[in-house]
Amino acid sequence: MSQRVLITAGANGIGLAVARAFAANGARVHIADINADAVKAVTAENPDITGTVGDVSVPGDVEALFTDVQARLGGLDVLVNNAGIAGPTAPVEQYDAGAFAAVIGVNLQGTFNVTQKAIPLLKESEAASVVTMSSLAGRFGYPNRIAYSTTKWGLVGFAKTLAMELGPFGITSNTIHPGAVDGPRLMSVFEGRAAVSGRTVQEEIDSAMANQSIKKFIDPNDIAALILFLAGPHARTISGQMFPIDADSKAAV
Repeated sequence: MSQRVLITAGANGIGLAVARAFAANGARVHIADINADAVKAVTAENPDITGTVGDVSVPGDVEALFTDVQARLGGLDVLVNNAGIAGPTAPVEQYDAGAFAAVIGVNLQGTFNVTQKAIPLLKESEAASVVTMSSLAGRFGYPNRIAYSTTKWGLVGFAKTLAMELGPFGITSNTIHPGAVDGPRLMSVFEGRAAVSGRTVQEEIDSAMANQSIKKFIDPNDIAALILFLAGPHARTISGQMFPIDADSKAAV
């Protein structure tokens, strides 16, 4: 029987790579994303991927999402909590309180909202998994990115607690900790750092590379392959763990 998979923020970037990988592996995939045009494009190109437009931080949108999940998938075997926002780049004393709350609202509250609704469905599965996207910033402090780092550390505790609560039902729960992932979002991060530091974008890129043992950015397809393994038959006793995929980075700076 093919896996039934829900991926939040599944219409772009890492989420899209994960959606395509699961679909290529024979799974039926449902994505949630706030970008209506991107959802339309992804679902049009692949008949094994369906989608819902919505914001995970809005309870009504999450209710609508799970109505669609039930209708499209009829159950759930894998939840990939990928939705998250970066927030601004600024020191704590200058960080906008509203922006801090917004990052908490999506990255933590939104992940809670989706996971809480997913658990009853996952408990009905014979081999269910939850994979939650943390970050390199969920292993180290991250200067000028207080909200992002706080939430990514919080997701580690969230996933570990899930592992303990859901383990008796055979449900695994792990976190993924990517480093600098190649793509448009990464460049915006470097631009934000440059604006704060006064250095050029290229200098920020060079600094990031100096922080890594392996001198290349992370391929989203490699993250997808790791998630497929963690949700697969050979990872049924792997739970409560943190999986860095970060080219051996030494810090989140």
